[in-house]
Amino acid sequence: MVINTNTQAQAAASNLQTSTEMLSKSLSRLSSGSKIVNPADDAAGLAVASRLDAQIKRIAAAKSNVGNAISFTQTQDGYLKKVAKAYDRMSELAILAQDVTKSDADRQLYNSEFTQLQGYVTNTASREFNGVSLFSTTPLNVTIDSEGGTFTMNGIDLSVGQYANATAASTTISTTGAAVTALGYVKTAITQLASDRANIGAYQSRLNFTSEQLMVSKENLAAASSVIQDVDVADESTQYARYNILVQSGTAMLAQANQLPQSVLRLLQ
Repeated sequence: MVINTNTQAQAAASNLQTSTEMLSKSLSRLSSGSKIVNPADDAAGLAVASRLDAQIKRIAAAKSNVGNAISFTQTQDGYLKKVAKAYDRMSELAILAQDVTKSDADRQLYNSEFTQLQGYVTNTASREFNGVSLFSTTPLNVTIDSEGGTFTMNGIDLSVGQYANATAASTTISTTGAAVTALGYVKTAITQLASDRANIGAYQSRLNFTSEQLMVSKENLAAASSVIQDVDVADESTQYARYNILVQSGTAMLAQANQLPQSVLRLLQ
């Protein structure tokens, strides 16, 4: 028997310290909901989870970009639907102006409406979406993934090409000959408009599929990150109960170990 060194008490204290540390870590995991409270808990897992979380945020940003691009094309097509109706009416007026029973005075009345519709189309060409021109020859590059990949949407300009001929100031239906020429311009513009609207529909279809794919990717990456970071509450609650019992029993055993040297007193009596 010795007095200065109580090895049993030291062992009990060491075990109690270990149990206390594990209890504290288990409590931190349960309170935070994360398995990785400190980098030392899983250094490699923390690195992987950090990259996954960053990618998830980039995917969310890309999905937002795609959603805005869809809204942009929907706004474009909303205007083009009305432009199509304007062209339909302009072609109808051009045919009416070719009626041989009509006088030039009558044609001038038709031309008045024709000119107003031209103005409507011209005004539509300058419309914007959040400061970005809806109708421009400049293509738009939409970011469609977390790595910065882009998809190009070609621009539509209502002030050039076939559209320009139909809306030019010199295009009128004030005479029979002018009405014939105007009809040709308007029909060509209608054909171009139909093609442009078809392209917009194709862009919308691709963007919708891209948006859905980004959502699936985000869900899968979030699940992968969860496996690494999120605590299994059922399992961790079991561990917490275990370490709690060990701390209580360790405390009791340390108290008993500290009583052992007192038996030396009996030898001194």
